[in-house]
Amino acid sequence: MTSREIDYPELVDEALRSVARRVMARVAEEGLPGDHHFLITFHTDHPDLELPASLRDTYPEEMTIVLQNQFWDLVVEDEAFAVSVRFGGDPQRLRIPWRAVKSFVDPVAEFGLRFESQAAESDEPEGLPDEPGEVVSLDEFRHRDD
Repeated sequence: MTSREIDYPELVDEALRSVARRVMARVAEEGLPGDHHFLITFHTDHPDLELPASLRDTYPEEMTIVLQNQFWDLVVEDEAFAVSVRFGGDPQRLRIPWRAVKSFVDPVAEFGLRFESQAAESDEPEGLPDEPGEVVSLDEFRHRDD
């Protein structure tokens, strides 16, 4: 079995996304507890994102929404969440795929998650060498008190 058969970064990324998904599902059912609120940054160029054209024009790459006081109709699904928020006083409905989310932060809990970029997916992970790497012993870097 080669290391490329198990995509550990993808598995970890999906596990972390499930944390955000579960928190949002709880908020959809029970509301925000206490002073908790969320800052959610997402790619606006994701193909499955549902965003008004005016917002996509204003934020062509990414944007951050705050779910705190003025949001409603939060619906959490396995693949995406939908929410209504106000922009410039006007209500707007957004549907954001979990794969478009770049970060999820709850400042009150001092908790945040940053996800691997999903804007441009490829079959091969970037930055991997074509040839196997050299094994280096950590003993070379340890300080000895001899």
